[in-house]
Amino acid sequence: MNGEGKRDMVQCSLCKREFEEEAVIKAGDYRVCAECKPLFFQRLREGVSLTGEMTYGGFWIRFGARMVDGIIFLAVGLLLMVAGGFGKGGLLLRLLSWPIAIAYETYFVGRYGATLGKMACGLKVVRSEGQNVSYGRAFGRYWANLLSSMTLTIGYIMAAFDSQKRALHDRICDTRVIRT
Repeated sequence: MNGEGKRDMVQCSLCKREFEEEAVIKAGDYRVCAECKPLFFQRLREGVSLTGEMTYGGFWIRFGARMVDGIIFLAVGLLLMVAGGFGKGGLLLRLLSWPIAIAYETYFVGRYGATLGKMACGLKVVRSEGQNVSYGRAFGRYWANLLSSMTLTIGYIMAAFDSQKRALHDRICDTRVIRT
């Protein structure tokens, strides 16, 4: 209590709301409310920013990550063509390209929060409050990503002008791409 008989209030390091000091836990220099506690410890385990502020991945770093993923797909495609013979391999590649792309994006974003390209560029896909992305949301994000490309890539370019660097598919799926 302070000198006026009122309880001392402290601010949660994540949500920035004020609470009585007894209602928050103290972890080092951080004060965390009960609602933010699971997210706080998840971020602590994953090495993500604890202050609640996310550093968003901008247009060019995301473009670079997409290029790395493209190189990976090119290498896989060449392997499939060589394995199946160039004539049959091309047909096999065309038949398998979408299922492979869907599985790749869904698995890596759902499991690790990033494709190999994003990992190489130090990026991660999270929900708006910093939570991990589920497999279902990762699957939906793949399809929303197609909308970003079908708009003459304007859906991607939106990330360059948005304060949270969100592309169209990020807006649809309530995701953010952050620097790790």
